Amino acid sequence: MLSTNSAPDPAGRAALRMLMQRLPDVSVIDGGYLEPFTSSEPPTLRAAPVVEGSGMRAIRVPDYSRQTASSFGAFLDGAQRVQVVGHRRGIPIVYATVSAAIRVRINKRFVTWGHRPPLVARRFFLPFRYLPELAREVATGEESLSIADTSRADINGQFPSAHPSVLQERAMRAVDELREQLEYTLAEAWCSRAESPLFIDGGTSGNPRVASSSCAIGVVKSHRTLHVDDDSLSIVLGLTLGERSPVFRVAPRSRSAVMSWYLRVRDATGHDPLWGLVRVEVAESTTPTGRANEISRWVMKEMSPLSLPDGRWDKMSYGIRDCEEFLRAIS
Repeated sequence: MLSTNSAPDPAGRAALRMLMQRLPDVSVIDGGYLEPFTSSEPPTLRAAPVVEGSGMRAIRVPDYSRQTASSFGAFLDGAQRVQVVGHRRGIPIVYATVSAAIRVRINKRFVTWGHRPPLVARRFFLPFRYLPELAREVATGEESLSIADTSRADINGQFPSAHPSVLQERAMRAVDELREQLEYTLAEAWCSRAESPLFIDGGTSGNPRVASSSCAIGVVKSHRTLHVDDDSLSIVLGLTLGERSPVFRVAPRSRSAVMSWYLRVRDATGHDPLWGLVRVEVAESTTPTGRANEISRWVMKEMSPLSLPDGRWDKMSYGIRDCEEFLRAIS
């Protein structure tokens, strides 16, 4: 997932002018950027049941160095550009452009998937609870701007406070959710045709149709939650180039169950223990060993050529890098 911060584009500036007609006392901010959202949840070890063998261990991916081709036919990623463009009596005015695209590899070159064009959404993320004028317009169907309400009650019935940081965090969560929605819309469309395996930047468990599709392969690069217990942590962090963990079952709350495993795609000697470590998510299967070995070989093949000069090149596939460059150009 690509996250960038920059000034509003022409469409964003036009939308801001329309918003200021409704809220004339908005103060415009020049360069008030939002940092990419960081989860408030602490880093966690959360053990998951192993479904391949009886315990956590290092498994050498057979013949990965002799893999001549990958079966991935396409790559999916999303992007978001977010900015605080102003404030109204301390309430942040957040504007975002969110996009997603599938790039298909044809004759070793990437093109945009022809069956479903890239998705781009531009909207404000505002707390109606503290901007009642906008809430009334939306309720009566008079509001012509695209606005998402960020002040609804949470699952505990609690409304957010008016603290600017709380409202900015709410906005960023809503942007993340919109980006995921766009990504899953495209992933569903791809999986319905089942043309070839799809490399997804991120997990697959958030959408039941995608999570259950054999053509959807999610590659997770961040590890705020590690799916191991204290005793198994050293095994996963000690994986060497071309080694993977056994397959385990991940069943997050309110998400679909998937099979998953850790894979070391770069030599981590001299680096952080999470360097070059990814986690793969696929649909549940009755042949976890064969599936994990096959897909691991594909993923490792996609790590060449290097995705330089991207600072995340240790976990980045070239196809996802192409998606990010394309999304940066169109949004």
